[in-house]
Amino acid sequence: MRKLALSDEILLGVDKAARYIGGEVNSVMKNLDGIDVRVAFCFPDVYEIGMSNLGMMLLYNMFNKRPDVWCERVYSPWLDLDKLMREQNIPLFALESQDPVRDFDFLCITLGYEMCYTNVLQTLDLSQIPLKAADRDESCPIVIGGGACAYNPEPLAAFFDLFYIGEGETVYDALFDAYKANKEAGGSREEFLLKAAQIPGIYVPAFYDVTYKEDGTIASFAPNRPGVPEKVQKQLIVDMDKGYCPIEKPVVPFIKATQDRVTLEIQRGCIRGCRFCQAGMIYRPLRERDVEELKESARAMLKNSGHEEISLSSLSSSDYTHLEELVNFLIDEFKSAGVNISLPSLRIDAFALDVMSKVQDIKKSSLTFAPEAGSQRLRDVINKGLTEEVILHGAHEAFVGGWNRVKLYFMLGLPTETEKDMKGIAHLAERIAEEYYDTVPKEKRHGKVQIVVSTSFFVPKPFTPFQWAPMYTEQDFIDKAKVVKEEIRAQLNQKSIKYNWHEPDVTTLEGFLARGDRRASEVILKAYEKGALYDAWSESFRYDIWKEAFAETGIDIEFYTLRERSTDEILPWDFIDAGVTKEFLIREWKQAKGEVVTPNCRQKCAGCGARRYEGGVCYEGKN
Repeated sequence: MRKLALSDEILLGVDKAARYIGGEVNSVMKNLDGIDVRVAFCFPDVYEIGMSNLGMMLLYNMFNKRPDVWCERVYSPWLDLDKLMREQNIPLFALESQDPVRDFDFLCITLGYEMCYTNVLQTLDLSQIPLKAADRDESCPIVIGGGACAYNPEPLAAFFDLFYIGEGETVYDALFDAYKANKEAGGSREEFLLKAAQIPGIYVPAFYDVTYKEDGTIASFAPNRPGVPEKVQKQLIVDMDKGYCPIEKPVVPFIKATQDRVTLEIQRGCIRGCRFCQAGMIYRPLRERDVEELKESARAMLKNSGHEEISLSSLSSSDYTHLEELVNFLIDEFKSAGVNISLPSLRIDAFALDVMSKVQDIKKSSLTFAPEAGSQRLRDVINKGLTEEVILHGAHEAFVGGWNRVKLYFMLGLPTETEKDMKGIAHLAERIAEEYYDTVPKEKRHGKVQIVVSTSFFVPKPFTPFQWAPMYTEQDFIDKAKVVKEEIRAQLNQKSIKYNWHEPDVTTLEGFLARGDRRASEVILKAYEKGALYDAWSESFRYDIWKEAFAETGIDIEFYTLRERSTDEILPWDFIDAGVTKEFLIREWKQAKGEVVTPNCRQKCAGCGARRYEGGVCYEGKN
């Protein structure tokens, strides 16, 4: 019988106590006898969010297939429990064993969103692990960062012992083996980190030095130890049939997760080449999973979890070659069992609408379009590959099929944006509304068309063609949103169109954290010490704290957000080889300014550099 880390009194006094007790169906329990490596795997947000994270689920499953490794889960305590743990000196614990995180060999933290960075410090602090890597001794776990945000690890470099760059399935075994060998030989923490730094994909910040020019830009970035590589190479699975470790028994949460369903990853990467999209660049090349394996995975996961919904995960599901076969199989196989099928990232075409009409309640569901920009000119700038004709045709087909609710997603603040582009958002929404009234006879309408327009503000991300682009001030973002709002108000069918937008202060901070260098860690630490936590949650985000942190550290946020970078400048993440070459990104940056569209990977190779991996879409039909 496990002893819970929290007393009944504490559990009864906090919101959603089931977040902290573990013991869920399919969670992995092991006998510590024979376990050589203990891994605490943390998602630095609440349980409900973390339990929906596919990357964490995949690695939890993979690590625990090794008999000598036990991987357990850790999530950020919500604010109520955070307060009690500090007051009563209760160390942060892993869910499965309820043991303190500080007793583990590794603490792996997945970094999916910049606004979780203060939660990373919360994890270390509550675990009673020194916040800075330089202050840790032999008794501390090795702290590893990974995930999309690890492609610019520098803002967090002070807090991590090492970072894993790329897809986790590839070299973690080598890392665990090196740890075991070092431990058996009586080696030190330092000796292990030196061995780790020589494993492909591993970055140890302490083994690199950065110098700066008078203007604040980076002068040099170089290893300070022999045997440490100048470039850290992204790791990825080339063959999804051989290297992928499918999940057969997903952990079933005790409380409703944000995405309360089975997630089936059908492919990795994307052919589209949207110039704002980091995931579309860093996960290149596109690699598909075998359709027969997907069918078996779907059967196993639904059987072993009891979930009543399955989601097909991909950056662009419509580009999966066998999508129609897979979807029809799922409908035929599981419809009688009442299993719903979720199809995110799907282009709205005749097939998609046919499928959705079979798996959704049309009267209750809405369709999502993501034009991203209000004019064709700006869609060409960002390489969206979506024309107004295609958007309106998709809307037409949807309205004929019985839908009358549409969500439209756009970005404001994109490079080269003009007032005409902003107003174009309102005009496109209006044309879609008109399409409804032109398409559906009055006697067949289910009420008025309902269109919700949402705009977020553009944030340039590393390893995208827009990584050199300037951002705007908070006031600029507000003014842009006002242009859209006023233009929507002026439309004839304004009562059918609702408009909402993202917070500009969060966007500005995200922009700083996304492209920051090592000096950013001073601001993150100061903000955390002042009480910043759960910055991704509007109810707990306090920008005033961050403004104080910038003032007290002397770091100028505008240096990181407002200026356009030269393509000759050394960027904080230039030491990482993410598969796409800098030459390609520069070429795409110039193409964007020239409003030139680059064909997708299946139409024509753009020479991005991903062909070196000798797999995926780059080699389709060539073997």
